This record gives sequence, C-alpha cells and structure tokens, in this order.
Amino acid sequence: MRFAANLSLMFAEYEVMERFKKAAEAGFTQVEMLFPFHYDLDQIERELKENGLEMILFDTDAGDFAGGERGYLCDPARKDRFHESVKEAIGIAKRLGTTRLNALAGKLPPGVSFADGRRAAVENLRRAAPLAEDAGIMLMSEGLNTIQTPGYFLDTSRLGFAIVDEVNSPAVTFQYDVYHMQMMEGNLIETIQKNVERIGHIQIADVPGRHEPGTGEINYPNVLEAIDQSGYSGFVALEYVPAGGTEEGLDRWLPRGQRSSQAT
Repeated sequence: MRFAANLSLMFAEYEVMERFKKAAEAGFTQVEMLFPFHYDLDQIERELKENGLEMILFDTDAGDFAGGERGYLCDPARKDRFHESVKEAIGIAKRLGTTRLNALAGKLPPGVSFADGRRAAVENLRRAAPLAEDAGIMLMSEGLNTIQTPGYFLDTSRLGFAIVDEVNSPAVTFQYDVYHMQMMEGNLIETIQKNVERIGHIQIADVPGRHEPGTGEINYPNVLEAIDQSGYSGFVALEYVPAGGTEEGLDRWLPRGQRSSQAT
C-alpha cells in the first residue's frame, strides 16, 4: 500500500508552505493538494525538492471554488475553458513532476439536462485525452457526494466508470474517493475490486466527519486490505480533516514505517 498526504486538508495547523516539511518529518515521501497554482510555484518547487517529496496529484482549475463552484467538466458552455484549464494544469504538472490530474466535474448549470451534461463531460474528456496521453499524465474526474455539494454532476462511481468507458483513453480514469462514495452508494470493497482497472487514484477519509480512518463507520482495515489485494497499483491519498492534531491522528492508525513510498 502506497500512501500520500493531502496538504490542503492535513497539517492545517501550519502555514501552507510549512506543511511540506511537516509531511516529510511525519514520514511521507508523496503529497497532493488541491490547487498549487493558487500559491507561489517557485516556492512549492523548492519545498518539494528540499524535503524529498513528490507531488503525485493536484486539481485543475475549478472556477470560483470559494464561491461554491466545483469545476465545469459538465458545462456545455465552457468547453473551451475546460480545455485550456487542462493545458494549463499539464504545464504546471510538468514543472512539479506530477503525473495525475483531477478535473472536478462541476454542478449541472441551470437549464442543462443531465443528458447534456453527460455529453459535455464525455466530449471534454475526449478532447483533452490526447493532451494527457502526450504528456504521460493520467486525467481523472472525482465523484463527490451531493449531500454536501448539492447539484454536483458526477455523484456515483457507476456514472464515473461509464464515462471512462465511453471516452476510451488509457489516460482517462476515475478518481475514487472512499468518503464520498460511502455516502452516496456504499459497497466499497466490491466496487473497487470489480473496477480497479478504471480507477486511477484513491482518496480516503472516514464517515461521518471526514476524519482519519478509525473515527467513523468504515471498516478501513478491510477496505485497505481489499484495495491491496485488488491489484491496484496507484496511491491511497489521505484526504481527511484530522480530528485533532495531524501527527497525533496519524500515530493512532498509520505506523510511520508505512508512510514512505518509492517515487514513481
């Protein structure tokens, strides 16, 4: 099992740029974050290099995230903007050594039917797929729960897998977030095992509360063992809000010796 720390949610008791050092001190060799381009990329490059870290994933531009936007993959009126956002993200990914990108699907715009949103998502990913293929980057879109994000388009793994199949590119997969999918559909182990070839990245947090494994209802020992046995070769990213201090929470469930992964 290869783990990575999400620096947008974890180590939040420290300033953003200090989190790289704290993650390395906690034993991690891989990290991810939402939007590195919201910060000084020169400084991020330095922090990654100085702390021996690999940034395995970040999100493409999602619009006004603070204002509630969650991307625009499904928006027929913003196809050109989506394409540009992928090109921009690929440029940054090359700079940071990142090989995975998550393009949030967005909320269905007013007046746009589900069918039109689905068609736009497929067309957008098909158009962007050659960019990702040429760059050696895996392009994904993540399912979110509609309890906390009402109106979000990509709300189940079933829909995500169907879109991946329709796009039919080796560079396009589904980002499976255990926290969101537990809230929307459950059946975590069977879903992951049956669809592992369509899953490019896994993120974890417990339900309810979105805290570390062991704080909620998900049987994480079983889930993690099933992921390990499924043949999944990617990373499992800790995208949770620590219930207390980040380091103390980690020590309760993830031994330090398991936090370091060989860079890929």
